[in-house]
Amino acid sequence: MNVIISNKYQALLANLDIDVIKSINGEFTVDELIAQFSNFYYNKMIIDITAIKGYQDINVIQQLSVNFDMSKVILLLDDSETVNSPMYLSQLVSMGIYNFATNVNVIKFLIDNPNTYKDVASYHNINGFKKPALNENVVDNTKGKIGQKIIGFKNVTDHAGATTLVYLLKLHLEKNYKVKAVEVDGNDFIFFNDDSLESVSSVTFNDFLAQNINCDVILVDLNNSSVENYCNDIIYLIEPGRIQLNKLIRKDNEIFEKLKNKKIVLNRSVLNDKDVDDFERESGSKVFYNLPYLDDKLDNQPIINNFLSTLGFSRVEENKGGSGLFSIFK
Repeated sequence: MNVIISNKYQALLANLDIDVIKSINGEFTVDELIAQFSNFYYNKMIIDITAIKGYQDINVIQQLSVNFDMSKVILLLDDSETVNSPMYLSQLVSMGIYNFATNVNVIKFLIDNPNTYKDVASYHNINGFKKPALNENVVDNTKGKIGQKIIGFKNVTDHAGATTLVYLLKLHLEKNYKVKAVEVDGNDFIFFNDDSLESVSSVTFNDFLAQNINCDVILVDLNNSSVENYCNDIIYLIEPGRIQLNKLIRKDNEIFEKLKNKKIVLNRSVLNDKDVDDFERESGSKVFYNLPYLDDKLDNQPIINNFLSTLGFSRVEENKGGSGLFSIFK
């Protein structure tokens, strides 16, 4: 049996040929819906989004997603510009809300054939937005407001330093942005003794995003997880030592073909400019940035600010001085 919560589209939903155990009509806060249905058994809950007070604020929908099993909820969207914007739809998917429609006739199909992430992946923007987002305090990459930025970091060679780099970037970014750092399917963050760092599983990553939707930046140590599709950008880390590179090639001799057009960062690198040129030529790849060994006890390192500036974070103070080392990657 199903529940219908309606408002603007009451007449359309009343004509659905489905079994209904309870139907209410009007505008309700999320707290009011929790009070009515937290202990109520139902198969699916069909919600006319206009029945939710303040629904155009994505944070209200976040509250809904945290308190209800969204695999049992189907949202009927209205025709407003905000709700149908790419940002709003992408944020729905980020919260794990996969069952939504603008056509009431689709609802009956979704009851028996609920969407998976694959069905709504096209709504989930993983390349960043080029227009203003709903949140006014968002990352000004490209000098404009584009919405929350989720950046993943993945070790290509073994132990290339993703965990420590994520930690250091978080220390530098949090001076100017609201930042969260998270490791997925790992537990190395405990060794930094920093309570603001979080460790989650691939299964709960959706919930983590929903709880941190107001952050400007989320830095993700990906490990071997399956959450890459959630990231706007992914940094592939290579420690360019001879042994590590030889191990990498023996493991996968097509690795650099797979990394073509990806953001390759040499980390814990002792290479100079000429060495980097040689690396690019021999591997057939392009290096996005060359990072030396970094002191994880320092939270003000010009080379990291330069790196962040290159990634598009314009609020960090870019290092203008120095000998120009690594400047060719800017």
